[in-house]
Amino acid sequence: MIKSMTGYGSHTAENDKISVSVEIKSLNSKFLDLNLRLSKEYSDREIEIRNLLNNTVERGKVGLNIDVQSKGGVKAKVFINRELVALYYNDLKETAQSIGASDADLFKLALQMPKAMESEAENADNTEDWLLIQKVLNEAIAKCNEFRTDEGNTLALKFKEYIQTIGDCLSKVEIFDPQRIEAIRTRIRQHFDEYSKSEQLDNSRFEQELIFYIEKLDISEEKVRLRSHLNYFLEAMDAPEASGKKLGFIAQEIGREINTIGSKANDANIQRFVVQMKEELEKIKEQALNIL
Repeated sequence: MIKSMTGYGSHTAENDKISVSVEIKSLNSKFLDLNLRLSKEYSDREIEIRNLLNNTVERGKVGLNIDVQSKGGVKAKVFINRELVALYYNDLKETAQSIGASDADLFKLALQMPKAMESEAENADNTEDWLLIQKVLNEAIAKCNEFRTDEGNTLALKFKEYIQTIGDCLSKVEIFDPQRIEAIRTRIRQHFDEYSKSEQLDNSRFEQELIFYIEKLDISEEKVRLRSHLNYFLEAMDAPEASGKKLGFIAQEIGREINTIGSKANDANIQRFVVQMKEELEKIKEQALNIL
């Protein structure tokens, strides 16, 4: 089963203290590229969140927004770190005096320095709140993965159509191939007959050269390998593990056999089907980049 890297999920819940809303979006990426928006008071949970996403979302360009709003019963209080502000003020005043600058508004500037003013919730222990956030986050991730699965099912149907089209073209190539070989044999024989009227030629040597030439144009092995790769692609799609990279590698092998058939065939009818196979393969390669 394949899953798309494109996904979306959101969930909201609340208790008597906070209201939590989580939104997650994901796009294709080679690795887990996380853009996290989280309230400052829960910044210590960032590593835990990243580990959770690494195990559940696995990879993709992920945008995660966790919005936590305090309800009416919980108020924030602001306090001034007096000792730190005093240090800032004295340091700024000494610096101003040493360079002959004005010391006006230094107190206002000291209040704007880092950690001079801080706020905290009256209930400093946010464990209970985090349990709610974690629950909402898991629900949003589950919805995102469900979205990815649905998208993967849609892509799977498309992949099967592309593989079926390539297989149909290969079947037509298999029909035209014996005719192509016979046409080559007939054309060379005609040239040989015309040339032999004026020159003495060794028939046995001619047969050896003919066999060697036809072997160079033979595409029997390429047809067998291509059919095998098409079947393997379908098998990899139904595998339980993530298969995006594997599908990309198989698509490369499919392309290699199609290109070889095209270069060796030397036939207008077969070249037409080769072009169609390449067109379908490009669709597969493009869509495979979005598979988990």
